[in-house]
Amino acid sequence: MDEGGGRRVVVGVSGSLGSLAALHRAVGEARRTGAEVLAVLAWEPPGGEFGYRRFPCPPLLGECRRLARERLRAALDAALGGADPGVRVLSWAVRGRAGEVLVRTADRDADLLVVGTGPRGVPARALRPSPARYCLTHASCPVLAVPPSPLRRDLEALHRRSARRLRLPPDGPVAGAGRPSRG
Repeated sequence: MDEGGGRRVVVGVSGSLGSLAALHRAVGEARRTGAEVLAVLAWEPPGGEFGYRRFPCPPLLGECRRLARERLRAALDAALGGADPGVRVLSWAVRGRAGEVLVRTADRDADLLVVGTGPRGVPARALRPSPARYCLTHASCPVLAVPPSPLRRDLEALHRRSARRLRLPPDGPVAGAGRPSRG
């Protein structure tokens, strides 16, 4: 990486559709400005840091790190299709919470932080705060929040309609799926 303070576009990548859209936008911004792309996947051990501190398991941690790197490579391949993006793309798998890792990584004035946003209902926000919201609140550099694609909304609507059609009839369980008979 350029340590001289060159322009960077830091992008959060998780493999989700939103993060792949953010990666495409980050590559476009990097081409436009002559910057390099730093694709970052944040990962945590199962149970989070608190759980790991209570029950440390170095082999598990090594496997989590390996799987995070593999997921990042797969996401880059899915987004870029193996084609030359026309800009330098570096990738990091970093241990930590996504928002905190991205804000800590995009620490230069000349950086641009790109994050995907997605539809998140109340239950999802309650269980896990949005990394995009965290970045918008805490970043010291400009943040570009990429909204979900309109195609995603269409796919989700289609999925909801299909799920409604496949519901079981309201009159009880499927034949043969009840309690075992007593003989």
